[in-house]
Amino acid sequence: MNTRRMTLRVRSAILIFLVVVLDRVSKLYIRSSYAEWDITVVIPHIFNIVHAENPGAAFSMLASAPPIVRAILLVGVSLLVMTIVGVMLWRLPKNAGALMSTSLALVFGGAFGNLWDRIFRGSVTDFLQVFIGSYEFPAFNVADSAITIGAALLVIDLLRTRKVTPA
Repeated sequence: MNTRRMTLRVRSAILIFLVVVLDRVSKLYIRSSYAEWDITVVIPHIFNIVHAENPGAAFSMLASAPPIVRAILLVGVSLLVMTIVGVMLWRLPKNAGALMSTSLALVFGGAFGNLWDRIFRGSVTDFLQVFIGSYEFPAFNVADSAITIGAALLVIDLLRTRKVTPA
């Protein structure tokens, strides 16, 4: 086995573990310290801590769907994404760098963190609320942040390593 690939795998496993632990600890803290919809203004008109429970997907999609439909779709999609990302992490191309493994690990860790909530609680705890001008982003959490950052890093890595063919 290539020691470089093994090193990337170990670093990815550590990053996944850290994302999951940070996500779990932050959600447990919010649920134990805040009643649902309690708000703490951190930076007025920019950033709040708010306890929201989201039974749906991103932006509360499927929140009003029947629970069994929600469970099958959301857990199924999460497991599918985790399987694909897990296989990609395990079979990293020989030329894959730290950026690709980091991005995949962030996506995997975030997907696992939200999947845990969906399976064991039936909803995902969100608590970070950001405003840009008059626009209010839907509340999100550490897992959502890891998924978003991981996806952005993956796009950067793909664009950076893309081979341009002459016309």
